[in-house]
Amino acid sequence: MAVPSRQGARPTLEDVAARAGVSRATASRVLNSSPRVSAAAQDAVNSAMHDLGYQPNLAARTLVTRRTDAVAVVFSEPEPKIFDDPHFSRLIRAGARALAEANAQMVLMLVHSPEDQARAQRFLAGGHVDGALVFAPHQGDQLSAVARKLALPVVFGGRPWGSLRGLHLVDNDNEGGGRAATAHLLGLGRRVVASVTGPADELSATDRLAGWRAATGADDARTARLTENGGYTREGGARAMTELLARAPELDAVFAASDLMAVGALDALRRAGRRVPEDVAVVGFDDHPMIAPHTDPPLSSIRQDAENQVRHMIRQVLSLRDGEPVRAKREVLPTVLVRRASS
Repeated sequence: MAVPSRQGARPTLEDVAARAGVSRATASRVLNSSPRVSAAAQDAVNSAMHDLGYQPNLAARTLVTRRTDAVAVVFSEPEPKIFDDPHFSRLIRAGARALAEANAQMVLMLVHSPEDQARAQRFLAGGHVDGALVFAPHQGDQLSAVARKLALPVVFGGRPWGSLRGLHLVDNDNEGGGRAATAHLLGLGRRVVASVTGPADELSATDRLAGWRAATGADDARTARLTENGGYTREGGARAMTELLARAPELDAVFAASDLMAVGALDALRRAGRRVPEDVAVVGFDDHPMIAPHTDPPLSSIRQDAENQVRHMIRQVLSLRDGEPVRAKREVLPTVLVRRASS
């Protein structure tokens, strides 16, 4: 069907409908992804939009649908940690990919200072996004309290501190992973299994430590002697491993609660002249594809599927946005040991 030429004018939805040979209402339903449109009409409208170079007025569409088709991904961490720890890059890439597949835009927010938190609260409460995925792992983090009060769907990545009542979250089985890593080392006949732990203000770290304690049966005194906080960094892992070797030179196995810390532990063991795995067996946590297979020797590690975690979070937040029932408010995803040459 011919469409009247309007030199220089921006094509309208009426122009799209006329070119596609459908009513304006049908064209609008296609634009808003309504299921009440035939495949033929959908193809005709999409083709007309492409031919005319039609761009929808997103501001007007948002007023009508009350949807922005954008989801915030919020990290409450200092910027160096976000960009230095490859675990976060996996989460960000997975979020961008999964939201794009759902025809939604990711809005990345890095929140650390009180000023950041105030800006984030204003932005999230201002109707700019349809929901938020929040990673706020630290004890006392005010972002968790802010997110709990927002009048929009929020799904937490990992278990936040405080009451879980009314919250939606997707976590990994950190305690089970710590227990599996330690049980594996004990099953190899290792007698003194130490642990390089994560920060005590993060529940993922305390859960992984709880798994180590459950497998070893260590009391408080033995825990104090055989564990050292590495802060989830390579440098921290090396320092913690050096401390453990000085305090417990008889150790013959180490569970490091992250792959980065495991790399640091391998560095320290090499400097100390300890062979891996002959003298000391090592298991990490994350099974990051850019780290674990490439260490010397390749690192045994507990795999947590960051991409799967983010997909589950996005599924929850979009279901909440659309008013659909979400069966499980708290999902705990399994972890699994991947054995390589370090153990």
